[in-house]
Amino acid sequence: MASVNNHSMGDDHPDLENGVDDWPSMDPDFSDPFDIANTKNASRESLKRWRQAALVLNASRRFRYTLDLRKDEEQDKRRRMIRAHAQVIRAALLFKLAGQRAIVLGTSVSPPSPSGEYGIGLEQLASMNRDQNVSALEQYGGVMGLSEMLKTDSEKGVGGDDILERKKAFGSNTYPVKKGKNFLMFLWEAWQDLTLIILIIAAVISLVLGIKTEGIQQGWYDGGSIAFAVLLVIFVTATSDYRQSLQFQNLNEEKRNIQVEVIRGGRRDKISIHETVVGDVVPLKIGDQVPADGLLISGHSLAIDESSMTGESKTVVKDKKSPFLLSGCKIADGAGTMLVTGVGINTEWGLLMASICEDNGEETPLQVRLNGVATFIGTVGLIVAASVLIILVARYFTGTSRNPDGSVQFVGGHTSASKIADGLIHILTTAVTIVVVAVPEGLPLAVTLTLAYSMKKMMADKALVRRLSACETMGSATTICSDKTGTLTLNQMTVVEAFVGGQRIDPPENVSQFPATISSLLDEGIAQNTAGSVFISKDGALEVSGSPTEKCILQWGVKLGMKFDIVKSESIVLHVSPFNSTKKRGGVAIRGRSGSRVHIHWKGAAEIMLSACSQYIDANGSLKPIREVQAFFNDAISAMASKSLRCVALAYRQCEADEVPTDVPQMAEWTLPDDNLILLAIVGIKDPCRPGVKDAVELCTHAGVKVRMVTGDNIQTAKAIAMECGILPPNADTSEPVVIEGKTFRELSDSNRERVAKMISVMGRSSPTDKLLLVQTLRKLGEVVAVTGDGTNDAPALHEADIGLSMGIQGTEVAKESSDIIIMDDNFASVVKVVRWGRSVYANIQKFIQFQLTVNVAALVINVVAAVSSGNVPLNTVQLLWVNLIMDTLGALALATEPPTDHLMDRSPVGRREPLVTNVMWRNLAIQALYQVLVLLVLNFGGITILNLKNEPQEHANMLKSTMVFNAFVLCQIFNEFNAREPKKINVFSGVLKNRLFVGIVGTTLILQIIIINFLGKFTSTVRLDFPQWMICIVIGFISWPLAVAGKFMPVPKTPLAKVFIKPYHRCIAARNT
Repeated sequence: MASVNNHSMGDDHPDLENGVDDWPSMDPDFSDPFDIANTKNASRESLKRWRQAALVLNASRRFRYTLDLRKDEEQDKRRRMIRAHAQVIRAALLFKLAGQRAIVLGTSVSPPSPSGEYGIGLEQLASMNRDQNVSALEQYGGVMGLSEMLKTDSEKGVGGDDILERKKAFGSNTYPVKKGKNFLMFLWEAWQDLTLIILIIAAVISLVLGIKTEGIQQGWYDGGSIAFAVLLVIFVTATSDYRQSLQFQNLNEEKRNIQVEVIRGGRRDKISIHETVVGDVVPLKIGDQVPADGLLISGHSLAIDESSMTGESKTVVKDKKSPFLLSGCKIADGAGTMLVTGVGINTEWGLLMASICEDNGEETPLQVRLNGVATFIGTVGLIVAASVLIILVARYFTGTSRNPDGSVQFVGGHTSASKIADGLIHILTTAVTIVVVAVPEGLPLAVTLTLAYSMKKMMADKALVRRLSACETMGSATTICSDKTGTLTLNQMTVVEAFVGGQRIDPPENVSQFPATISSLLDEGIAQNTAGSVFISKDGALEVSGSPTEKCILQWGVKLGMKFDIVKSESIVLHVSPFNSTKKRGGVAIRGRSGSRVHIHWKGAAEIMLSACSQYIDANGSLKPIREVQAFFNDAISAMASKSLRCVALAYRQCEADEVPTDVPQMAEWTLPDDNLILLAIVGIKDPCRPGVKDAVELCTHAGVKVRMVTGDNIQTAKAIAMECGILPPNADTSEPVVIEGKTFRELSDSNRERVAKMISVMGRSSPTDKLLLVQTLRKLGEVVAVTGDGTNDAPALHEADIGLSMGIQGTEVAKESSDIIIMDDNFASVVKVVRWGRSVYANIQKFIQFQLTVNVAALVINVVAAVSSGNVPLNTVQLLWVNLIMDTLGALALATEPPTDHLMDRSPVGRREPLVTNVMWRNLAIQALYQVLVLLVLNFGGITILNLKNEPQEHANMLKSTMVFNAFVLCQIFNEFNAREPKKINVFSGVLKNRLFVGIVGTTLILQIIIINFLGKFTSTVRLDFPQWMICIVIGFISWPLAVAGKFMPVPKTPLAKVFIKPYHRCIAARNT
């Protein structure tokens, strides 16, 4: 891994922006199935290819957290079937649930039958919703009649004190969710490993032969010890996997727990979607998910995306003639309020969700690559194991293999068949155990382990991961395209400047400086042209709801003396043109109750609104042409923008009666006039930068991640905020293209767009299309792009980006569903924490790879050399299984759960095609493996002389020597686990006490090793060691520390050593593909 850490030794510095060259594809004829740079939108064919190419011993475990392609296809078919045959599925499922709740399915319209305190029962509501029966709705008195039956006020909602009764009468907004696997299922899956099954069979045969030849008291040890070791491996593996599963289940609960806004008792409250009840009144706006089945009470230009239910991507307009709203659909445009009439399993969405099981499966690029590494290493291991098997069998039958007491194991014509069978089983178990150690099954699963750990911890850092791969990909991010409002700023807006009547008002709420005509028009425009509300809270205080901008202007109106409820009651809303980020404005047409006058009020971006105005009202209340003071207002907007204020203008125009449509269809299609407006006011809104955001931006820049601001605000406002946040240095060049408008960027040719894209730091007045265009261009240039977004229109950019980050507070459900990670506090500092976690995932996997490969190489070389030269292996089956447990499961737990450290941000972004095993890791691995092999082989072949055991009985001397080899080998791994924590830094103990799991696992491993040596000798074929012998083993292990320090002063070549293995790797993978 490349690094700019000044405290690291022997770093290699390849260019990692796009990975180290494209070295994996050196052979143009070779297509690596494991080279998937981004699994976010990977084809089903590429996912199938790498599964087929992988060498796997336990498919059910290895592929547990990958997408189940067969099940995914089945679920697609099931979704289509449910959409096509919803009634049949409903009847079947409700029949199954009949014991819990009886629902009569009928198609005829029957008179409403009271249910408890309510004037209509669940049966009629379910039938009406399912069939979208307008005639039944009319028979019940329409939406108003139905709300009376449900004891709901269409404006104030339910009272809030009868929620439990409503759940009892009409059900809760939940659906049956498939329970996760229990611990026994994980035990069964861990048991599916082919090598473990072979070992168990061999253990049973050995047990039978041992008892037959040596009696039950002595004969059960060999077979029993192998069986016990295998069962221990299965138990520990299943426990680790079960813990991961629980973490993923908790994550799914968080993802399902959507927050929705309801009106209860006249107040707007945020509640969990699961708490929605029949009778609730729910306000809907662009990007919301319809939380339950319901009816439209009122709405303006309301368009619904029903593709989640119908499969058709076109939007459906909802109005009085078509009032039925389906649960699970999204608001594509407009706004409105709905009356909830069906929840949970009584909706088609509930049926759909109950009929399909949620799949956690999703591979990550690193997981796929590690499967390739595991396949290559495993293939080498299989060859080694087969070689050892052949050599040991040959030596056995040639009479050169000896027992610990020095006697020959096989003598032709004298050795019994049972002894031969027992000897061959021992050889087979040794060879199979070498396969267990050699094939790193835990290597790809270590990614899942570290991601599961990271996701749990990231929740505490206010980040909810929706896609596993995003957490990992964030470590490779080279640029972050961030929103301004609420992400870089606090989203706590206040009107601090106001221009009314052609003059600056100071303070902005000083209504005495307003002409009377403007005051009444402003009150009308503020109260009616809003999606927010002003109400009395439970404690009697005045409370304002709505988006931050809406709340800010409503609060200003309240300070001006606006009586919200009174103003709203004085006029009728005819038509609404909802605000959206493309138009940068929103409008409303209203008619006074006492006359036929129609006013159209507009509110939006100041310079856009100003260009649409032809007149303004001066300080005397007179209408004047705006051209006389155009320069004054432009200067005012520029001055406010330069002080990082968001500038919003309010304007209106009168509309003649003949311009207003008279019938409902024409009114729904009416485009509100937005020209010849009369300017009422321009306000400057202050939204302070978040504390710490400047430090977070500086940290990103230091880490090689460029932060770009992409905002819909005025270019001057954007520039001022960018300087406050540190995106633009104090004396930075602010000319194009460093600071650019979205329109300018959009109009560039493709070649010019690519030329300027990397230079952009701030994009102002950008539309969602501009943001998408920037993301596409940067990705085309090889950048790994993270994008933040909160609006529905941000969804394409969030989906297109390598990592989409939606906002948890202000983000719409559409944006959240299109994103990979949800930032729960909308804070840019939390985005930076996600970057640290992404880099931590990669760093932890590399630590584990270095540790595991060291054990692999050392164990294989020691056993192969010993087998070839002496016919015996120093590490027997039980010992190797214990080593495998340390290396695979416990090692992964210890190293893959290291928390992120500050020095991770001293490095460059991780190249997505950077070699997994860097030159630094090869150096560390080679030093430690070579040391262990040399020392332990010397101990194996010369241990009797070195330990002065020549006078001991031969069997005891051989057992003691083998015990020393085994004990020294395990202690070497324990000491080397510390070395693996810091592949580059000299101080490997930095922050070790912060990772209690690491300390606990190392401590537990050491204690268990002491128990094994001192008390379990019969099982492991070891003998007790005295204190001096223990000290020798400890010193052998301890030497790995100073050796690691010395090794870090050795320089490494810049060219990746991984190139050496490319051709063998290609041959290996190609052979498996044929």
